Amino acid sequence: MADHRITFDPLLTPNPTADHLWSKLPRELADLFRPGIAEAANEVLREINQALPVYDQPAVGKAVAYGVQQAIEQFVDRLADPEAPRADRRALFRELGRRELMEGRNLDVLQSAYRIGARAAWRRMSRTAERARVPIATLCLLAEAIFAYIDELSALSIEGYATAQAREVGSLERRRRRLLKLVLAQPPSTVAAVAVAASAARWTVPARVYAVALDPLDETRRPFAVHRDFLVDLESNTPCLVVSEVDITRMEEGFTGWRAAVGPLVPIADTARSLGWARDALDMVRRGVLPDVPVTWCASHLADLWLYRDPVPGRWLAETVLHPLADLPAPQRERLSETLSAWLRTRGNVVEVAALLEVHPQTVRNRMHQLGRLFGDRLADPEDRFEMEIALRATTSG
Repeated sequence: MADHRITFDPLLTPNPTADHLWSKLPRELADLFRPGIAEAANEVLREINQALPVYDQPAVGKAVAYGVQQAIEQFVDRLADPEAPRADRRALFRELGRRELMEGRNLDVLQSAYRIGARAAWRRMSRTAERARVPIATLCLLAEAIFAYIDELSALSIEGYATAQAREVGSLERRRRRLLKLVLAQPPSTVAAVAVAASAARWTVPARVYAVALDPLDETRRPFAVHRDFLVDLESNTPCLVVSEVDITRMEEGFTGWRAAVGPLVPIADTARSLGWARDALDMVRRGVLPDVPVTWCASHLADLWLYRDPVPGRWLAETVLHPLADLPAPQRERLSETLSAWLRTRGNVVEVAALLEVHPQTVRNRMHQLGRLFGDRLADPEDRFEMEIALRATTSG
């Protein structure tokens, strides 16, 4: 029987580098450990599976078992020759990191497996080394080498995970952009086409959506918080979002450096129409027709938007319904139109009209007397009042 006594006593240095550790270990250790590689791999694998049941499954366990076997073999090979090429096996541990991402796990589980494996391997090797009367100093150096080696493998897996994650994010973003084009296509894309693209983009197709038009307030196009379930285009000349009915509550209203308009809630086949209304709303904000606020909700301005999209019928209505104001001097016509509009919106509440116009209530009463002489009983007729309100909105929007 071969005598595996190893009497080499290395000179230890504080905090040695990994290369220094390998160079100081005796080559004879490789011959000592190589016969027990298979048993050591099985022991390490058993401990990993007991502690981390997620790896004790046929689909996952095969890859982990192979990784453990290769890790121990590579460790022993490096004991024999620290300069031996390791490119192929390095790729294996990057692949283990990539597989964690593909399986939907973070790196914590794999890092735990490495730590458990290192402890199990050290216990196995230390028993073998003690039987061979390996000096204590060499055992200490061997322990450092094992844990330095595990750190190296762990770093490779982190690298593989990060690389795969970057590719996955880039690929997912491309698929989301393609999906957004399909959702906004005119005429609308087929349900089947959207479903296939949504599956590839990991996006659940909602029953109803909001389209959000965006307007950068300067050239920097500063980033802002966007929920991961939004479909996003921030790079084109007409940036926008598509947000599900459920996720709209997650939409960040503090768009620093941006102005936004939220289109009407529509079935997904009508997303392009919702976006059209949202873009019209932004244009109305730019022109001063609607208030300049961070987020404009189209649902609150449907009448104005309807008239904005086709102002001609509104102008025709205004010429007929507001004819009593036509011959007045422009300043008086403007004052009475403004007062009539506020009076209609507040359902005839003089105090509220005065507050809106920032005038005295008696001024409102005087103006309403003038309007009464011009319009007569029409101010009391619900249908006439409705037409007046539409006509006044049309003159503002147009």
